[in-house]
Order: sequence, then structure tokens, then C-alpha cells
Amino acid sequence: MAEMLSYTFMQNAFILVTLTSISCGVVGSLITVNRMSSFTGSIAHASFGGLGLAYLLGVHPMIGATVFAVGSALGIGALSGRNKLGSDTAMAALWATGMAAGLVFIKLSGTYSADLMSWLFGSLMTVSTTDVILTGILDIVVLASVILLYKEFLGISYDMEFTRIQGVPVWFVRGLFLIMAALTTIVLMKVTGLIMVIALLTIPAAIAEKFSGSLKRMMILASALSFLFSITGLFLAWWLDLPSGPVIILVSSIVFFSVLALRGKTD
Repeated sequence: MAEMLSYTFMQNAFILVTLTSISCGVVGSLITVNRMSSFTGSIAHASFGGLGLAYLLGVHPMIGATVFAVGSALGIGALSGRNKLGSDTAMAALWATGMAAGLVFIKLSGTYSADLMSWLFGSLMTVSTTDVILTGILDIVVLASVILLYKEFLGISYDMEFTRIQGVPVWFVRGLFLIMAALTTIVLMKVTGLIMVIALLTIPAAIAEKFSGSLKRMMILASALSFLFSITGLFLAWWLDLPSGPVIILVSSIVFFSVLALRGKTD
């Protein structure tokens, strides 16, 4: 471990996965209790259109991905109306449209670089100081929002109509939640890539849900599990000379299915 952390890029990777674990646990818990895993996958794949457009226009890929992710999140929310984001058709359409647009834009730009592959499959070896700073800012926004609006987030997650009757501005809380989910998805793409980001957002939270009696405890445990899976995967990837993103997901999946098997025997 000491040798691994002697390199600057590994130090950046370690700091990044530590910071992403916070937003991953908090936002992932909200996504899980709202049964929105498909929503996360749609946002991640829709953002590919933004990546392709960014390469075509010559701007930073994160700018394009973020604009598309936030726009898609709010779009799905609007199309779903008052339901709990159950619009499978809207999600599937955005999923496919984003990927198709991204492929067209990338073809037009004539770009096919290692940087693009890192967005698709993740690359902790290319983490920059800017990535770390942006992730830290996201953590502050997510934690501040949840601390200040915890009861409101709890309300829209379990009984939106009752929360609306109580005079809570559901549209604002819901919109903030969608934006946080979109931004967290973009940040996690550096860890696992857009193809596997849905797993890191849902697996730690799904495990935490089985051992938590409240949403608050679920968020804390999910953050701890996300950190544990990410650090373990990072170390194994370094030791075995394998890509870090897939290893992190495999570690998460092994623990998840082990928990399911053990719980099945005891229930």
C-alpha cells in the first residue's frame, strides 16, 4: 500500500474514491429507496451524447457530459409527471438517443482517444487535481442539501402525495435530487466509467438497506461500503495489474451476492 501511494496519480485516485464514496452513499441510498436504478443508467448513457458533442466542439468532455446528464435527469422528471420516475419509455429513449448521438458526434470529430475510453470504462490512473476539487465541491453540495432538507427528501422518497399536502415544494426538492443524482453519476464515471456506474451507485446502498433501520443509517453505511469496495478494488487492480473500474465492481458484486446468499440461509 505504501509503495502504491508513493505515486502522485495514485494519491489522486485514493482521494477521489474517498470523496466519491460520500456522494455515492448518500445519493445512491436515495436512488435505491426510490427504486431508480434504471434512471441512473439512463442518465449515464445519455451523457455519452454530451461527451461526443464536447469532442466535436473542442471543449472539456466533463462540460458536455454534465449538461446532457442534468438535462436528461430533469427531462425524465418532467416526463414522469407526479409518479416516482417510473417512465420506462422516457428512460429507454434517452438511453438510446444519448448513445446514438455520442457515436455520431465522435465520428464527425474524428476522435477516438484513450481519454474517451476512460469515460466509458473508468480510469483512476488519469485522475487530475481538478477532478478531486470538483468532487469535493459536489460532496459539500450533497451533504448540505441532505442535512438541510432531510425530512423533505425522506418525504418524497416514501410518500410524495402526503409530502405535497404538507406544503413542501415537492417540485423543487425533487428537481434538486435529480440534479444531485446526475452530477454524482458524472463524477463516478471517472471511477467505473458510464457503462458500470449504475452498479457502484446501487450495490453499496442495496446492501446497506438490508442492515439499516433508517434512511440516515443507510446513507452512512452505504458510504462506508462504497469506500471499502473502492479502496479494495483499487489495491487489487494495482497488485494484479488490472483495470481499476471493473475490479471495484467485481469486489462490490462478490460482497453483494455473498450477503444475499447468507441472508437467504438465515431467513
